Amino acid sequence: MHRTLENLLGIFELLRLGVITRFRFKGDYWRWRWETAMGPGHQPTRAETIRRLIRFGVWSRKMRTGRW
Repeated sequence: MHRTLENLLGIFELLRLGVITRFRFKGDYWRWRWETAMGPGHQPTRAETIRRLIRFGVWSRKMRTGRW
């Protein structure tokens, strides 16, 4: 249950970041974030991409709120 709630809050955080960046996923921030997370030229599977995005959302929420 804890992991599910954490993942849902991570998805919410991704939506919040999307609103802040006006969903410009080809912009500088998201391009930089993608290269940092995946590595340049790396093309992960769709499932791997979704897992990594959710993990990033969870991590960014923890960084913003200061809760571990």
